[in-house]
Amino acid sequence: MSVEFDQIQIEPAYRKVAAAIGERILDRRLQEGERLPAELELARQFGVNRSTVREALRELESGGLLTRRPGSRRMSVSRPRHLTIAETVSRALVLHDVTFLEVWEALTVLEPPIAEAAARSRTALDLEVTLEAAALCAAPDLETETAVQRTAEFFRCVGRATHNQVLVLAQEPLLQLLEPSLRVMIDKVPQARLRISTAQRRICEALRARDTALARTWMSKHVRDFRKGYELANIDLQLRISAASVR
Repeated sequence: MSVEFDQIQIEPAYRKVAAAIGERILDRRLQEGERLPAELELARQFGVNRSTVREALRELESGGLLTRRPGSRRMSVSRPRHLTIAETVSRALVLHDVTFLEVWEALTVLEPPIAEAAARSRTALDLEVTLEAAALCAAPDLETETAVQRTAEFFRCVGRATHNQVLVLAQEPLLQLLEPSLRVMIDKVPQARLRISTAQRRICEALRARDTALARTWMSKHVRDFRKGYELANIDLQLRISAASVR
């Protein structure tokens, strides 16, 4: 029986350069804000063409690890912004054909413990910001898009109150994918806005009292209530979320 082997994958030189620079950034040998040598100097050090270095830097810049400051010709080390990371994950999830149901199920798992952690860790400023977000969301006669954005922003405020960056980063892609279904539900279900406002008020009360159990309970009720809204709005939860629906 003959044995066939897979072809050896030869990695482009620019990828090797990007990986070498990225490793220095991730192990903190290159600190945030530190400028890299000029392209010609990097090309000399790596023993490659300048065009190879330029392509490597472009890849690292697109990943958020490098940035070019205004007026500077040299790249500086940076940290990827939370929103940039979330948008990348959101696009990947769309390409993996995630459904509205999958996003809702993920929110039922993630949001209640986030609310619990927020009640435990929130500061006075966190509470003030969250109360303000709830008040803005409860304002009368909001346009649909504004109501959707403010509903999602309330979740973000609760997430930030945990002071846990991992939870915030995990939450954001789901919120971006939640928004398309919220647009439909808020338009089609008259009582949706009142129910959202009521749940947000109760969550705020739990945060104020630092009642972790109550915060978790009300957030769980809040997210579960979305399912009822979807059913009333005749949203097919098995539908895949399209890139066009994610703004």
